[in-house]
Amino acid sequence: MNTSAADKATSQVPTPDGRFGQFGGRYVPETLTRALDELTVEYEEARRDPTFQAELDDLLHNYVGRPSPLYFAKRLTEQCGGAQIWLKREDLNHTGAHKINNTLGQALLTLRMGKQRVIAETGAGQHGVATATACARFGLPCVVYMGAEDVRRQAPNVFSMKLLGAEVRPVESGSRTLRDAINEAMRDWMSSVETTHYIIGSVVGPHPFPMIVRDFQSVIGR
Repeated sequence: MNTSAADKATSQVPTPDGRFGQFGGRYVPETLTRALDELTVEYEEARRDPTFQAELDDLLHNYVGRPSPLYFAKRLTEQCGGAQIWLKREDLNHTGAHKINNTLGQALLTLRMGKQRVIAETGAGQHGVATATACARFGLPCVVYMGAEDVRRQAPNVFSMKLLGAEVRPVESGSRTLRDAINEAMRDWMSSVETTHYIIGSVVGPHPFPMIVRDFQSVIGR
């Protein structure tokens, strides 16, 4: 998809109430409605603010190392036959994944809203590392919720998060994995919504989170 086509596509969805066809929307306790409304307004203003975009672009270029290269996988192409195989090397970004594209943007939103604390969820640990990295860059306290089973399996990423200054809170409930980490992060946010921003790592959760994550990750194709 070229840039103009991508811009057209992202301008058409979601609807004003956050729906992507049959998906999306916002089903949350009343406690979070005001925070989500505030986030929606701040994000809509930020995405049109040249100063915000310039700061984010500078971070992506000089801190993350974008643009990530396209690499022709010659031997894999030969082995598979048929179409040429090209790899978009997001693994070469700072922190080793695409997650940093989103966390830096949301960290800037955190500062813009005047929030003093960040929380996040993580499964394999890459989003947790990226969030801890962004918070370390801007001096924001960071708490990462992670299923206890994932903490056990992903010890190197847990070490990295702690090294970056984040507090990792193991979640013992349920299956002790990502779903349960998201639930605990939501509970935290409900009790600290006035001072805390929740940096969600995927296109999940209530509107405007799926839109925000999608837009910040659209840099991959540019």
